[in-house]
Amino acid sequence: MREILGKRRRLLSQRSDGRPELISAALTFATEWQWPVLPGVAADPQGRARCGCPDPECTVPGAHPFDPGLLAATTDERMVRWWWTNRPAAPIVLATGGNAPCAVSLPALAAARALAVLDRKGMRLGPVVATPTRWALLVKPYSMEQLGELLYAKDYVPGSLRFHGEGGYLALPPSETGDGEIQWERAPLPGSASPWVPDVEAVVDAVVEALTRTGVSAPEL
Repeated sequence: MREILGKRRRLLSQRSDGRPELISAALTFATEWQWPVLPGVAADPQGRARCGCPDPECTVPGAHPFDPGLLAATTDERMVRWWWTNRPAAPIVLATGGNAPCAVSLPALAAARALAVLDRKGMRLGPVVATPTRWALLVKPYSMEQLGELLYAKDYVPGSLRFHGEGGYLALPPSETGDGEIQWERAPLPGSASPWVPDVEAVVDAVVEALTRTGVSAPEL
């Protein structure tokens, strides 16, 4: 079955104003795909570029766990339903690793150019999560040892690449954070089983090659 429909396709049911229901998406991730999730802290309502957490210099405003902490991430339907019934606007945060996907992320402009190169080469990619500043390519779970060996073998790895592995997290669509709306740049099929994702080696090799061949400057963001 094809897992990828195209760019920025909305997932699951929508509210009366046309925007997706966070609780519906959270339940799909947790119960159908068995991805452990929990609510994010959300942005500060007094200033959306700021985080609602106590850290005034938070670098991922609204897009991280706070209360509850990351270890509370679950696939339990009752817990997920309770969280988003009480906090219907809370961002959906995925606990990466374990049985859930991990991710490789890079600045949005560099990612768009790299994906265009990979499309021309015919490389199969899994879902891609997009924020206004960064895109994240979902990959199969990997260990820190596996990642370390992979990066050590490289002559060059862009410093702007970030890795969301075991013990990490990633905000998922259709969340709203301090950086803006999170969307699917490459969306899973609605109603599909847990989406197919590639190995981390394939993604890192392809992204590094694409960035090198296109001469993309990918500053740290």
